[in-house]
Amino acid sequence: MKIQGLQKMTLLDFPGKVACTVFLGGCDFRCPFCHNFELLDGSAPAVMDDEELLRFLQGRRGLLDGVAITGGEPLLRKDLPDLLRRIRALGFATKVDTNGNHPTALRQLLTEGLVDYVAMDIKNSPERYAMTVGLDALDLAPIQESVRLLMAGDVAYEFRTTVVDELHRAEDFEAMGQWIAGARAYFLQPFTDRDSVPFEGLHAPTRENLEKYASIARVYVPYTAIRGI
Repeated sequence: MKIQGLQKMTLLDFPGKVACTVFLGGCDFRCPFCHNFELLDGSAPAVMDDEELLRFLQGRRGLLDGVAITGGEPLLRKDLPDLLRRIRALGFATKVDTNGNHPTALRQLLTEGLVDYVAMDIKNSPERYAMTVGLDALDLAPIQESVRLLMAGDVAYEFRTTVVDELHRAEDFEAMGQWIAGARAYFLQPFTDRDSVPFEGLHAPTRENLEKYASIARVYVPYTAIRGI
């Protein structure tokens, strides 16, 4: 397996764990606010393969608690389950980030007990979803199924939304709150501009608006918090 990036230590990406973060290329969305846009088409050069990653992890036993796998969209990788099995065999907890568009692959990870934590993006209200992920049209049924799988299961999870001033309105958080009502946890994180973001002219919301949006969502998901400020 080709691996496009490795952050050797993080205290932020895997709640409650000292972890490393593994970046896998390839994604089926084209979100205009993406921080990892160079990973989306899968052409970014690999920094290592899975064998090199496993050797790195062997040397970090006792220092790291877990491995967070992000992208891109990790669930596009057919060999992800095998990689997770090998990581877990070394004694590490595992977390996967996903856009939720691949419920069959997610179900396999949950059923086989290959993940300890899942972070799933909720990009926007249903009516504005396709626009927010950079597509002309989008079938939301797979994403709705992933929401159902996580909320009905026993694996720890969170939903999260990157909030962009130009893309999100108060009524969107009313709709998203209703969609994921009763969820375990929901995080709002403000957009941060970087050189790797593909589109110019996007901005973070004001703190006042972020707090307003969180208060709207909190009616439906009591544990709603703002992350990153």
